[in-house]
Amino acid sequence: MNQVLHVSTPNLVTALETNMFAFWMNFGRAPHRELYEGPDLIRFTTGISFPFFNGVFRAQLNSESMDTIITETVNYYTARQIPMFWWTGPGTQPPDLGTHLEAHGLISKGELPVMAIDLSALPQEESLPANLEITLVNDIESLKHWVRIAMVGFEIPDEIFDDLFELELSLGIDTKQQYIRFLGWWKGLPVATSALYFDAGVAGIYYVATLPEARRQGFATALVLAALRKARTLKYCVGTLQASQMGVNVYTQIGFQEYCKMGLYLWTGKPS
Repeated sequence: MNQVLHVSTPNLVTALETNMFAFWMNFGRAPHRELYEGPDLIRFTTGISFPFFNGVFRAQLNSESMDTIITETVNYYTARQIPMFWWTGPGTQPPDLGTHLEAHGLISKGELPVMAIDLSALPQEESLPANLEITLVNDIESLKHWVRIAMVGFEIPDEIFDDLFELELSLGIDTKQQYIRFLGWWKGLPVATSALYFDAGVAGIYYVATLPEARRQGFATALVLAALRKARTLKYCVGTLQASQMGVNVYTQIGFQEYCKMGLYLWTGKPS
């Protein structure tokens, strides 16, 4: 396990970025996927026709080569007719890269707060919401439930299910690895998800989703806390996530604080 960091660590923001990068790079390392990791940027491609599953980040571009590299990257995804997100953040060079991405036809989709929490300050153990049970995803059937709920939560089209299930299955369902999924059951039915990914000395929270009919009952909070407490039992000290607008208040109430923001730029996979 890499060095465990604390919220007081000077390079914490870098670690928060790196955890997210590592999570997406894991997708690029899966069988039959593509990952480019160069000094200029990181690019991963799953081939799934949804932007979250193809992307670019950790750009370190200079004025001489920037336009060429952006053009080549856009052409790479256009040739494959695959949409993608280009992420920008505190470590992005140049800092105004987003302006250049928009000049090349990418669409700004706003910023996501990157939040972190001191795991020693987690709320004390409390009973779960009524009729909610949380289990680990450790077999094919529970993974299918988990993928379906995540797809609803992130508005991923139904026709992508087989591709996403195959990708997630290829990443493994061993609950002792660095990628651990959680499934919430309400009255015996699967309704909510979360996941943990360990890298850069911190515990990243991903795939927090709840079915519409089960929202506003504290299930998302319970799934996040279950993941954070699991991370704490494994001796991690910091939890982190990128918050959607819907989730910011939930995470703030748990104890998360914002440390930076990540910009999100969409390429549709088609010439403008």
